[in-house]
Amino acid sequence: MDSKIRCSRRNNASPLMILLLLSFLISIHQLQDVVSAFDVDYRSALTNSLLYFESQRSGKLPGNQRVWWRGDSALGDGADANVNLVGGYYDSGDNVKFGFPMAFTITTLSWSVVEFEKRLASFNELNNALISIRWGTDYMIRSTKVTGDGSVTFYGQVGDGQSDHVCWQRPEDMTTPRPSYKIDSNHPGSDLAGETAAALAAASLAFRSTNRDYSDKLLRYAKAVFKFGRNSKGLYSDSIPSARGFYSSSGYQDELQWAAIWLHRATGDNKYLRYVASSGNTGGIRSLFSWDDKFLGVQILVSKLVLERKVASEGAIWGDYKKQGEHFLCNFIQKGYNNVAMTGGGMVWWKQPWNHFQYTTSSLLALLSYSDYLSAAGANLACPVGTVTPAEIVSFAYSQTAYILGNNPKKLSYMVGFGKKYPTRVHHRAASIVSVKNGATPVDCHDGFSLWFYRDAPDPNVIHGAIVGGPDENDAYSDSRTNYQQAEPATVNTAPFVGVLARLA
Repeated sequence: MDSKIRCSRRNNASPLMILLLLSFLISIHQLQDVVSAFDVDYRSALTNSLLYFESQRSGKLPGNQRVWWRGDSALGDGADANVNLVGGYYDSGDNVKFGFPMAFTITTLSWSVVEFEKRLASFNELNNALISIRWGTDYMIRSTKVTGDGSVTFYGQVGDGQSDHVCWQRPEDMTTPRPSYKIDSNHPGSDLAGETAAALAAASLAFRSTNRDYSDKLLRYAKAVFKFGRNSKGLYSDSIPSARGFYSSSGYQDELQWAAIWLHRATGDNKYLRYVASSGNTGGIRSLFSWDDKFLGVQILVSKLVLERKVASEGAIWGDYKKQGEHFLCNFIQKGYNNVAMTGGGMVWWKQPWNHFQYTTSSLLALLSYSDYLSAAGANLACPVGTVTPAEIVSFAYSQTAYILGNNPKKLSYMVGFGKKYPTRVHHRAASIVSVKNGATPVDCHDGFSLWFYRDAPDPNVIHGAIVGGPDENDAYSDSRTNYQQAEPATVNTAPFVGVLARLA
């Protein structure tokens, strides 16, 4: 757009009209600086993001598998407990199935579909998104045993992180132990149960318009697992000590509220709202939204109810949820009194050097969902330093998304397989070792390090859609497999990004 304005007396333009026009053009140019100056094919990025989940699959792969270089793996999972625990997802670059981050992956992936179903359908990606969700929820259902009296046993992990991490093997060759770990009434895990219930409830909404029977089944399991988590209180990492050091939980109240608010959205039953209100803990102003901290998610979904006038906003606990959630969003978009730090290259910096982008993608999903809630209510975001419109929120989301996809000082796309330049030495066992389809000879546990891990060459397999941990506070990034803090991707990074890309595409 040409920003030059030529005026003359013949235009009969008043000074006020000129100022208004200039203001309009400046605002348009500010948005174009983010959206147009850096050319991003958000639709292709969306396609890549869903391909990534096929790379993370565990179990017997289906005939329509698009990621050709993966093969069947971990087909005996659950044998030690005499249960079928085949399937599900590996969490990141290793070969363990950690139930806690897997559940958050499914919750945010389902949230992406719930909010942006029509957009995903318009890009012909809705079915792929639902397939990705179901690969996780089918596994969760197999992992859940409900008895006639309502007692629940849930298998929350397969594989041991310690033994897995001293091996560098593709999943198809695994020789490491595959123990099954569970929670039950004698071994509680309210956080794991709560996040699993949230995932199942959110997924039931994602499938409601396309597969009502499956949606109803997911909801039944969600209710049972939530009831179990509510009644048998305790941290799952106390019952599954093997998870410590990898995905230890800092508490369970946020997960139980997160499950309850999703169950309310899926059922309309106010008993779940009453549970949220009775907790007496609105979370306060959070500093992160992640697999271990769901309070922001609760605050955003409660705020939706406030905006829709389904709950009171004043003189009640619901107004506190809304104020605290909005404070976080204001800090995120640099309009608060305690803003999230920003690097010189324009990246929000959460002061978390390990897998940094997971916090950005999850926060962006919450932010864009809330911008649409505001739009539907005809409202704006009231921040300490000014009012922010939904359009301005979206503009900020574009800036951070563009940074991840290549508009950064290194001109590097942090989504593998997207753009002209992206990480090629990803900390990921399956991607870094030649495909079993091209080299059937098994890779030994320790030989994997000498032959593949320390090999100074690009990965033989491109793991499309994987979002690596990301750069540091100086916008610096080292493309090396040994750089696990920055170079390891995870399902919790990409799952919320599916919704972000669907919204911005």
